Parts: sequence; structure tokens; C-alpha cells
Amino acid sequence: MTKWLNVGKIVNTHGIRGEVRVISRTDFPEERYKIGNTLFVEKGDGDLVPVTISAHRVHKQFDLLQFEGHPNINDVEKYKGHLLKVSAEDAVEMKEGEFFYRDIIGCTVITDEGKELGKVKEILSPGANDVWVVKQKDFGPDLLIPYIPPVVKSVDIENKQVIIHLMEGLI
Repeated sequence: MTKWLNVGKIVNTHGIRGEVRVISRTDFPEERYKIGNTLFVEKGDGDLVPVTISAHRVHKQFDLLQFEGHPNINDVEKYKGHLLKVSAEDAVEMKEGEFFYRDIIGCTVITDEGKELGKVKEILSPGANDVWVVKQKDFGPDLLIPYIPPVVKSVDIENKQVIIHLMEGLI
């Protein structure tokens, strides 16, 4: 069974020439929205409709896409509110030390002294570096762990485990 990744959500149409407004859920819009790429529109019944990108541009906070064979608004109106997907087999290769959010969320966080702190529940991107939000094992307030080399010592995606060094004032 094929696993699918969400690329974005079609939130509306744009103009009368078949453009759709997409709120992206991908870190790689320039890769996903290349002219000639095929994405899949997930319909409510689980069916996937292939669409090939014929044009892409950015407007405000949206990615505007046009699909081959869909030259006007009437052709794309039916896709409004649906997700755009791509096969997990087409995932972008990451460099050493880079991770997808989906790989980090759910990982158990352990100190370099062996104390289990909890699990990563979400990732924030406030600016210079990501911040991993850890739901504590012992029901305390969430911990905010900056993803920087002095703190995050190792990430083991296969075993869903992150080793961190507790710097003074971190907890």
C-alpha cells in the first residue's frame, strides 16, 4: 500500500483561468510545484486524481497553481477544499543532520545522563533555529528544546530517540 505525503491544501480558486490557491504544507515548494510534476488531489471518498502542474507562482502567502487540461475556473472548482498529495517514494532526500518534522515528532527525548524527559509533540520555527516542544513524561509543563549543536547531541530516527545535553537554565 502506497503511503502519501500532504503537500498542501487547495483553499480556493484564483481568477477565471483555472488557477488554484494552495496553502503549502511542504518545505520544498520549489521542488513540488515544478512545471511538469504530477500531484494527486485527494477527494473526500479517498480517491486520488492525478494533476500535472502547468504553471506556478507565489501571490501573498499562497502558491498559485495551474494544471494541464484545466484552463478555466469551472475545471478546478471541484478541487476546492481538497488536499494535494505526493507518494512517499517521491520524498526529497535530506542531507546529513537534516530531518523531516514527521521524523522528529514522536521521538523520545533522553538526557546524555540517561534521564527520559518525554516525547517531541511539535516543532516551532521562530527564526534562527527550530525549537522542539517536548511533552514531559511526568506531566510537567512542556519543555522547549532549541535544535542547536550544544543541546541536541544525537538523533536516531530508526529508534525514535533524541539525546540532548541539559545546559544550565534549560529546564
